[in-house]
Amino acid sequence: MENSLPVPEDHGHYLSANGLKIYYREFGVGHPLILLHGATDTHWLWQPHLPQLTKEYRVITPDSRGHGRTLNPSRQLSYPLLADDLVGLITGLHLKKPFLFGYSDGGQAVLDLGMRYPDLAGALVIGGAWYRFSEEYRAGISTAGFVHPGRVDWVVYQHQAPPDWQGRLRAAHLDPDPDYPRTLLESLARLWWTPLNYTSEDFKKITAPTLIIQGEDDEMIPLSEAREMAALIPDADLVIIPGARHNDVLERGGIFLDHIRGFLGSIT
Repeated sequence: MENSLPVPEDHGHYLSANGLKIYYREFGVGHPLILLHGATDTHWLWQPHLPQLTKEYRVITPDSRGHGRTLNPSRQLSYPLLADDLVGLITGLHLKKPFLFGYSDGGQAVLDLGMRYPDLAGALVIGGAWYRFSEEYRAGISTAGFVHPGRVDWVVYQHQAPPDWQGRLRAAHLDPDPDYPRTLLESLARLWWTPLNYTSEDFKKITAPTLIIQGEDDEMIPLSEAREMAALIPDADLVIIPGARHNDVLERGGIFLDHIRGFLGSIT
């Protein structure tokens, strides 16, 4: 649930995987680090943070399914599907134990990958992710206008969205369907209302070193849930970003970057 950003001039690459042509860009050298954005955003989200990260890593920033230059012909959207797309990118690029950082929906995909493909990643950084429909979560997505699976209350949504929201989404996400902004948001409403049904045993399947990041004032994810998730994943670390709401974590003066670089730097 991020504010989408413009798609920049095309200087990236495409990889055919999992029934998609996945668009991605690469920067820097070193151990591979894949950054996966959240809903309605694109790989451009990470642009402000590349100068720091590319000092140490080969940074790969894909557009996720249905976002930016990665089209979604099937119109299907689920976290296991996003995780499988990520697996396809990793195997297609022949990456060995890449580090993964996903935020919001990207964090959900990284979490799902860690459960189902425990030997694939060298480390997981899971930001702004949840695993149950808490009261806060239901209220958060409903208040934003995503009221039922596949249904958006357009009056509520447009009351909060920028006046040019359709133009912004159309510019950022290059699906040729002129009504794609509404199609995308309706698919997200379906995604966000589909129960995750994770069990404690699913979390125990994660074997990669894991860092969980959450904003202290996240309006959808109670801190108790983040702490519980960290306790369920073997040896997971938890970082709380002071005073940050869900969409603030990546904007808090690079605090999250310090934690991520410290965490990844400790992995041998």
